[in-house]
Amino acid sequence: MRLNEPSNAVSDLALLGLIQLISPALPIGAFAWSQGLESAFELGWVNNETQLGEWLEGVLGDGLTRCELPVLARLQRCWANNDSDGLAFWNDWLHANRETAELSDEDTRLGQALMRLLNSLELQPQTVLGHAELPKDPGYVTVFAWTAHQRQVPVRQALLGFAWSWLENQLAVACKAMPLGHTAAQRLNEILRPQLVAAVDKALTLTDEQLGPILPGLALGSAQHETQYSRLFRS
Repeated sequence: MRLNEPSNAVSDLALLGLIQLISPALPIGAFAWSQGLESAFELGWVNNETQLGEWLEGVLGDGLTRCELPVLARLQRCWANNDSDGLAFWNDWLHANRETAELSDEDTRLGQALMRLLNSLELQPQTVLGHAELPKDPGYVTVFAWTAHQRQVPVRQALLGFAWSWLENQLAVACKAMPLGHTAAQRLNEILRPQLVAAVDKALTLTDEQLGPILPGLALGSAQHETQYSRLFRS
């Protein structure tokens, strides 16, 4: 290790693997899902750049920070420890915390799509090689955790990459559906980047008993999105 290099430094190959994993070009269809944001536009809850920033701050603070991010850390450690029971538990926990059919379907379908891609690249987990057993109906977070582990991405950087991918997708949704100009999207990127770091910091400190999203508005909006007459996105 070079002098002053941090102990959790990411190798060049791991960094490139993480960039590939969170790229919008990854062929898993993430662009087709809005995670309830399109419904917030349709219902008039989010109408401009300021309101979008407030919405995203809320989802990040009360959603990802308390749900996907800390569970991603747990899942990645389960893969590292070959803990099949832990993987099954946290995969089921995430499924149980998807409050609408669309949000649940998104997690499952993205997980399936990422697994198909990994299979085609011969990067899937294999119990014959000593890997933990893939849970039944693995969700996107579970498969993301495997891929980050397989590419030797440190847990903290995996969480940062996941959070960045979420933000980038949400801003892409807004650019298509609000519409939000690309310059405005970059302004929100600048505002929210530090909050992604703070969200990861907090997520890594939470105990199991402190986990669980607190997003009743998003759940209500997502439920109404299921019957929205005209829409661009699947959630």
